[in-house]
Amino acid sequence: MCPLSDRAGWRAVGEITSATCPAWERTLKQLTLRNESVCHLEMSAVTFVDVVGASALAVAAQDLPAGRRIVVEQPPATLRRLLEIFWPELSVIEVVAR
Repeated sequence: MCPLSDRAGWRAVGEITSATCPAWERTLKQLTLRNESVCHLEMSAVTFVDVVGASALAVAAQDLPAGRRIVVEQPPATLRRLLEIFWPELSVIEVVAR
């Protein structure tokens, strides 16, 4: 995980699984504490996200103050599917193919 230089948010690399989830959760916590209305997660270099990682993202998004959202850019197909299956009504997460 590293901060984005051109917009508010973070770039993730590798796999997000139960083994890497503590670092993922720390990053998500930092993301939710920012004041920007839109926070970006650039995930083009992420190869896999398990249900634990997707759940952590959903929980962080649900904790956002009103009017804020997370834009998930180029996530792996697994994350897109998990969000569609388990959190289809979670409108504060926007998935884009930047």
